Parts: sequence; structure tokens; C-alpha cells
Amino acid sequence: MNSNVVEVTKEYYDSSDADNFYFHVWGGEDIHIGLYASDSEPIADASVRTVATMAERLSHLPSGARVLDVGAGYGGAGRYLARKHGFHVTCLNLSLAQNERNRQMNQEQNLADKVDVIDGDFENLPFEADTFDAVWSQDAILHSGNRKRVFEEIDRVLRSGGEIVLTDPMQKSGVDKEALRPVLDRIHLESMGSVADYKAFAADLGWSLRSVDLHNHQLVDHYSRVLAELRRRENSLREHCSAEYMERMQKGLAHWIEAGKQGRLEWGILHFRKG
Repeated sequence: MNSNVVEVTKEYYDSSDADNFYFHVWGGEDIHIGLYASDSEPIADASVRTVATMAERLSHLPSGARVLDVGAGYGGAGRYLARKHGFHVTCLNLSLAQNERNRQMNQEQNLADKVDVIDGDFENLPFEADTFDAVWSQDAILHSGNRKRVFEEIDRVLRSGGEIVLTDPMQKSGVDKEALRPVLDRIHLESMGSVADYKAFAADLGWSLRSVDLHNHQLVDHYSRVLAELRRRENSLREHCSAEYMERMQKGLAHWIEAGKQGRLEWGILHFRKG
């Protein structure tokens, strides 16, 4: 991974402000976009629904199957897959602060023997070839400065016939990146991936496309819910997050919402199979 991207991303997610915000507001165990049944649904409930919906793509795998979650955050998906499906999950994540919370929750939920937590980045996966039966990723690959490399590394560690299930906030094909400048500046990148990009990477590696299920409105719904929750809890959050951080977060969320409403962003579940 580009060293500057690594350091900026790691520094951000390891900061006390970011760690406390995502843990206390974004959903606790999950820090990805939710699938909402209503405008007022709790963020955590919608987030779990995303995990459950994605997990349906892996329901044919046997108990004990090895799953790699790249960019695992607090590990909520890994614990769900271990608890509900009996998979052995390896969580690979850059943030040491998130990884420590992940390990702690694995212990508290008696899942430490089924969920491993590895410090590392997804452009240089520290695993042997043909190790995993499935690779999982939620809203993480956008943070890479070399997304093609991420797909190549996933291909290397995945067994033939293995499944790839991922979500990511993506730019709509044909959108001028300058129209996304407020969002790109927020995540310190010059571009975002697109459905077309990811399908092309997969095709180059010989993966078959199983499905693309776009839920673009859920991106707007999710960031709107997070913004509303932040504003509602702003006073109580001051003991966890600085006022400056919360102000920047509100502006950043508003940029995501605006770009989504203008039809410049896409989000959904992509499912591929190796070979």
C-alpha cells in the first residue's frame, strides 16, 4: 500500500477521536453502511442486516470454512460468521486501536478460538497462497491507493472456487473526480473505485461474477442516520470526542450525503467466485 495512504489511514483510525466516534456512534461492532428498514432504525441493527444479507452468499460453505475479512474494523462480521455459520474467520486490519477492541470482544463473546485478529494491510496480505475458502470486505477497499493490487492479493490467498463478497462506497462511472473533491479530500485519496473497475479487476483474474446488488439509496440513508445520531448525542459525546473532530465529521458526512443525493456515488454487494 502506498506508504502515505497507509500512514494517513492508520493515524486517523488509531486516533482517540475516531476510535471513540466509530465505537460509540457508528454501531459499536460494525463500522460499515447498513441496510435500513426504516429511517429511524438503530444504526447497529441496520449494520447487522448488511452482514446477514452478505452472509447468505456464503451459506453453502461448510462449518469450519476459513474466511478472511480484509479491513475488518471491530470484527462484528467475523463474530457473526463464526457464531451463525461456524466459520473460522481471520480479521486483517490496519488500525491497532480497532484490533484491540476486536480481540477484547472476541474474548467477551467466547469466540477467540474462532476469530483471529491480524495487524496488517490488504495490499500485502501476510498469508500463504490458497489459504482461504472465502474473502470478505466491507467498505474498506476504497481506502487503498492501489485497488487492483488488493484484488490480486485476494486472488493469491484464495483457493480455487473460493468466494469473494464485498461492499464498498464507489463513484458512479463517468463522474468527474472534481465533482467528488469534497469526499475525496475527506478520505485523502485522488479517486474511488467503481463497479466497472471492480468487475474489470475480477475479469482480469479470471473470477466469475455471481451478482451485483446495488442499494445506492442506503448510502445516503446511512450517512444521514449517522449525522442525525451525532447531532442528537453531541453533548454526551464530548467526553469521548473533541469538539473540533465532531465539527469536521458533521461536514464530512454532509459531503457524502450530498454526493449520494446527486447520484455521484454507488454502494452495494458484489459477489465473485475465483475460477
